[in-house]
Amino acid sequence: MNNKPRKILVTSALPYANGPIHIGHLVEYIQTDIWVRFQKMRGHQCIYVCADDAHGTPIMLRARQEGIEPEQLIARVAKEHRADFAAFQVGFDNYHSTHSAENQWFSNTIYERNRDAGHIAKRTITQAYDPVEQMFLPDRFIKGTCPKCGAEDQYGDNCEVCGASYSPAELKNPVSAISGATPEQRESDHYFFKLADFENLLRTWTRGGHLQAEVANKLDEWFETGLQEWDISRDAPYFGFEIPDHPGKYFYVWLDAPIGYMASFKHLCDNTEGLEFDHFWAPDSDTELYHFIGKDIIYFHTLFWPAMLHGAGYRTPNAIFTHGFLTVDGAKMSKSRGTFIKARTYLDHLNPEYLRYYFAAKLGSGVDDIDLNLEDFTQRVNSDLVGKVVNIASRCAGFISKRFEGKLSEAILEQALFDDFAKAGEKIADHYEKREFSRAVREIMALADRANQYIDEMKPWVVAKQAGEEQTLQAICSMGINLFRVLIGYLRPILPATADAAEKFLQITPLTWDVLATPLKGHTIGKFKPLMTRVEPKQIESMLEHSKEDLTAQSAAETKPATDSALAKEPIGETIQFDDFAKLDLRIARIVKAEHVDGADKLLQLTLDLDGETRNVFAGIKSAYAPEDLQGKLTVMVANLAPRKMRFGVSEGMVLAAGPGGKDLFILNPDQGAQPGMRVK
Repeated sequence: MNNKPRKILVTSALPYANGPIHIGHLVEYIQTDIWVRFQKMRGHQCIYVCADDAHGTPIMLRARQEGIEPEQLIARVAKEHRADFAAFQVGFDNYHSTHSAENQWFSNTIYERNRDAGHIAKRTITQAYDPVEQMFLPDRFIKGTCPKCGAEDQYGDNCEVCGASYSPAELKNPVSAISGATPEQRESDHYFFKLADFENLLRTWTRGGHLQAEVANKLDEWFETGLQEWDISRDAPYFGFEIPDHPGKYFYVWLDAPIGYMASFKHLCDNTEGLEFDHFWAPDSDTELYHFIGKDIIYFHTLFWPAMLHGAGYRTPNAIFTHGFLTVDGAKMSKSRGTFIKARTYLDHLNPEYLRYYFAAKLGSGVDDIDLNLEDFTQRVNSDLVGKVVNIASRCAGFISKRFEGKLSEAILEQALFDDFAKAGEKIADHYEKREFSRAVREIMALADRANQYIDEMKPWVVAKQAGEEQTLQAICSMGINLFRVLIGYLRPILPATADAAEKFLQITPLTWDVLATPLKGHTIGKFKPLMTRVEPKQIESMLEHSKEDLTAQSAAETKPATDSALAKEPIGETIQFDDFAKLDLRIARIVKAEHVDGADKLLQLTLDLDGETRNVFAGIKSAYAPEDLQGKLTVMVANLAPRKMRFGVSEGMVLAAGPGGKDLFILNPDQGAQPGMRVK
């Protein structure tokens, strides 16, 4: 591998300042951080910047819901994000915000340069408008049926089932995700980035080794259908930057979000002597630029982003590294099962380096999803980290401290074995460089097995009881400590906090890659303290329960209680025990579709969405509601009611309603801040 010093700038996608970090997000930040730490260990200048993505309609609406200004919301969330990232040892060199002076300057500059070069078009469009909220609706706030594959409950800009991109106008049966109202079509002037102007550049760039093969192949589909102009403007009300020459129009959040990479780096440059922005972003720069992103945002990063940069006279990335999603126990993260785990909830129960290690053991250079199997997680952490790596030091350090005042022997007992450990460094480094972390972990653990085998064979606990074998005992245990040092060095990018503790125990400066091939001889170490403890099953169980409690608290906060002022008084029926009532699983559901039932006077057939799970329910509410009145609304349902076979089909739950009957019958309609799948307590 070429060890010539490199100058590298690395980014991760910006987390949205509208909520907490969860373990699914952490796949990306941990992956990026491991790669950056490895580069720094190799002696390269590797700078890692990120920021909160702080603009857009969701932030505006949430701030309004909380009765605060958007600036207060994003400041609070930024503090939470920074704390979570720090706890997981994600070592940003700078963490900023897209709501910053630097980002406004770069957003204006990139827009103006592309505008002056003829890459911005203006035209009047017909756009979805929410008559209840009196605002134009962003693509992600319109839901309906995908025009390509027919999947229901899809967002207004792309389908999560087939991956198709489209305009909200193409969506079938659209509803506002804010109010549930059917959007109206109104005209507005908008500004568009002419992506097709860059088709030749993008065809060359996307096939120039800058992307994984799977991503480049996906982009070919978009080239075949033709590159569409990109709407980069939004109407007021909107939280973001106003377009310089168009009062009342704002930059779409996806324009200024990736520009936040540049803004964060500029903020770092302005506060770091000798660090020059242009050296990294000029079109002829000899530095390296890499973005780590999730596979759901490749369209923005691999087409719009390089085109905007080129059009404004900046360099394009050397590569964009795309990763897959996280599943837990083989399924999508689930709030009801407690596997939708916030970063802070995890931290309340488990060592963050357990998760860093497990992700590393699963991650490769492709875009495949990875699975957090909680049983495997427990076994692997206990076996690999506690049982193998840390165990080496604990088996040898006591003898060195008690018998030899902490001093290692002057010679290496098994030079050939140590040389094998040292030579493995280049292969492991190659895996790190190529983001094949799982292969690096396998190589390291194979070495750990050899180190433990060596100690088992040499039996220092037996030698310690034999007269006249003091020098042999010191040499055996010193060898074990040196093997441990190499292993912890190879694991340092993955386990930085554990490595720090190990370095304090070894009484050495922070390990770099090039020092690992040189053993410690005649060196004095400190007293060993346990570096890591085992994962206990009860910790996992407690974390999952805590995650369910997070959901319950969220439901209670976001769901308005029903009032009884208009309810007719009727005799109370047979009493039930509290335990019977507690068995009810009440969930928020969105009414995706409502239809008449042929031959039924009172029933409507409802298709309900429970956070990705679809239920068919027959509800006796026809006297009070027409189907078109219900579509898109949220309601409350009994989700754990046994399926009931009816003449018209199988009903898979019950919608809750109240009232004296007839037209005075009301489905329980929770606050619009609620989300499908939430439990109601």
